[in-house]
Amino acid sequence: MAPRVPLIVPSVLPADAARLGAEVEDLCAAGADRIQWDVMDGVFVPNLTFGPDVIAAARRHSSVGFEAHLMVVEPDALLARYVDAGCELVIVHAETATHLHRTLHRIRELGARSGVALNPHTPVSVIENVLDETDLVLAMTVNPGFGGQSYIPAVEAKVRRLRAMIDASGLPIEIEVDGGITDGTIAGAAAAGADVFISGSWLYAYPGGKADGVQLLRDRAAAALTPVTADLGRR
Repeated sequence: MAPRVPLIVPSVLPADAARLGAEVEDLCAAGADRIQWDVMDGVFVPNLTFGPDVIAAARRHSSVGFEAHLMVVEPDALLARYVDAGCELVIVHAETATHLHRTLHRIRELGARSGVALNPHTPVSVIENVLDETDLVLAMTVNPGFGGQSYIPAVEAKVRRLRAMIDASGLPIEIEVDGGITDGTIAGAAAAGADVFISGSWLYAYPGGKADGVQLLRDRAAAALTPVTADLGRR
């Protein structure tokens, strides 16, 4: 198995909305591998956040890729808008995509990479038959909708099952974790099998600044990344 390299992906959810372009530039300068936009519709999750026009306006300020995490009840109607806005990766929730295989395929047709997110209670078995259309699986380590929540350690068992499933498939699918990722929790997620790590509230509050925070997260994850096996039957 090739060694896995951790990717640190800041979320702009805690950013100053009045200066998003500058916030994006700061995150790029801090060493972000890409930037995540948490898109919330006020229905699937309580909050209402970034529309495609806002993301498109910020795109020219970024030297790294954008990913859109669509926490919305009707993702299919929005896919093209977020790809056109400059999101190279679009993530939909398995809980909201009625025809998940079709939705993931459509994201790729639009020229973006496809991702599927799983809430903490959602079993990995729901994506077993769509791996061929998937570039990334996001295991939520909090319940979606708010920043600053506490990490749910029990999701690490799910990450282990995902890692085993993906390794067995032979497909180059990333495993991302999002929610409560800090210098104290990232090692557990990495050891379980994740290789992409979203950090928002912790990174923005880190007293050493964003660049040192990104590096600390990268170092903690890299130290913990090891090949992981798990029982595929436990789902």
